[in-house]
Formats: sequence, structure tokens, C-alpha cells
Amino acid sequence: MLKSHNRYPYVPITDRRAYEWPNRTRLAVFVVVNVEVFPFGEGMGIPIAPAQAEPDVVNFSYRDWGNRVGFFRLLELFEEFGFPASMFLNSELFEHCPQIISAIRQRGDEIAAHGRTNAERQASFAEQEERKAILEATQTIQRHTGAAPAGWMSPWVAESHVTPDLLQEAGYRYLMEWSADDQPIWLKTRSGRILSIPYPRPTNDLPMMHAYHMNPELYANILIDQFDETLHQSQKMPLSFCLSFHPYLSGHAFRIRQLRRVFQHIQKHADRVWLARTGEIAEHVAGLPAGVVPGSGD
Repeated sequence: MLKSHNRYPYVPITDRRAYEWPNRTRLAVFVVVNVEVFPFGEGMGIPIAPAQAEPDVVNFSYRDWGNRVGFFRLLELFEEFGFPASMFLNSELFEHCPQIISAIRQRGDEIAAHGRTNAERQASFAEQEERKAILEATQTIQRHTGAAPAGWMSPWVAESHVTPDLLQEAGYRYLMEWSADDQPIWLKTRSGRILSIPYPRPTNDLPMMHAYHMNPELYANILIDQFDETLHQSQKMPLSFCLSFHPYLSGHAFRIRQLRRVFQHIQKHADRVWLARTGEIAEHVAGLPAGVVPGSGD
């Protein structure tokens, strides 16, 4: 018999009840930024340049540029077009890059959790160790902001078999690790349920422009095509469209130049979409009647 995760039922998107987003549109557009910090000389980061023996100054400084420059360039882009954003932060940023936190809070963007640092993969942790990592990241954010984060994305988007259980038990309302759908769906946990908001890999900047070596102009064209077709499909059903960025990659000037075309294009259709933060999406879905969203009628 085929092994199953038993987290959510199979419900094809054509067999679901329709609903609307809060502004009576059918397409939720959201921006996710993965803001990450790495220790010096220990590896574990994506090798943007060919990996060297530690200390790998080339790759460390490439990623560090994202927190010193690239993040603020992306923030300027969001501000230019009035787009809200959800910032998924490594909790070590609060100590090492406090100006990033100040800039996020000044804009009123959502602060969500992205583990302690992307120099670790909690998928390899024992359950107690993973619970501790989640707790430490959560407490750091709560201590500095006064509020516990509602959303979580694991470092490297890497789950263990019990990650959704531990997140639900820690008070999280949604996670961003499953890309199995175009709508939010409920995942079963051992103590209840937690919402999965789609985090699609095919349009994520890291696989597209780094792993697949796609040039920024083509990447921008793909994002525009994805948006246009998703907007068309959303006439029949509610859908989501995610723009996901890493500052050390997308924050470079020649990529910002192309991303500006994407934001200009979406802005032209602002009256037909809901520009939202992921936490707002989770809150709206949680208020829908049982049976509307897959997993909500169990």
C-alpha cells in the first residue's frame, strides 16, 4: 500500500466550494521575503559561487550582502508600489541585523518565523531538539516584538515527520512549507490542525535564477505569465499568487530592474486582486465555514 503522510485529504481543486477574499476578489497576491543570517566559516549556505574551503569568504560575503544592501533595495521596491510583505526571519537577525527589524516594523510588514539560522536543518533533529529550536526562535521574536509570530517556514523549507505537530503545539496558525496546492489547505496534526499556505517552488527566485540559471528578464516574464493566467483561472475559484525572494539573490540591481516590471504589471490589476500578508490570508481562511477549505470538515 502506498505510504501516506495523512496530513490532508485528496480533494481536486475542481471539486471544491468557491469563496472570495475580503475585498470580494478571487486572487490573493502576497510577497514573501526569506531574510537569513549565517555564521562565518561554517558553510551550510547555498553556494552562490563555486564553494571554497572554509572560511568561504566569497559565498559568506555574497549572502551577507543581502542583509547589508539587497534587503533594503527590495524594501524600496515594495514601498515604490505600495506592496505589503511577509518577512520570514531567522531569529538570529534580531541580534546581528537590528536595522532590518526596525525597517520592517516601520513599514508595518508581518514578521514571521524562519528558524534560528539557515545554517541548520531541523529535518535532521530529534523531536526534543526540534521542539527546542522552534521554541527559541519563537521566544526571540516575541521578546523583541511583543507578539508571537503566527507563521513559520523552516530553514531550507525542510521538515521532519513531526514539524507540523510541533508548530501547532507551539501556537502557530500557519506554515509555508508545502507546495501541493494553489489554495490554502488545512493539515492534520496530532493535536488539531494547522493551515498550509502555498509556497510554490516553480516561481521561487532561488530555484529559478540560481539552480536553473535563468536570466532575470526571462524570470520576470514567467512571473507575469504566471500572474496573468492565475488571474484568469481565479474567475472560477479563489487562488493565491506568491512572489518569493531572497535578498542576497533578488536584491541585485539588474534583478530589481526586471522585478520592477512585474510589480508595475500587477499594480495595473490592483482592483482585481487582494494584496495581502500571509497572516491576513490565514486569518481569513480560518473564518470560513467548515467544509469550504480542504481539511476543515474533518
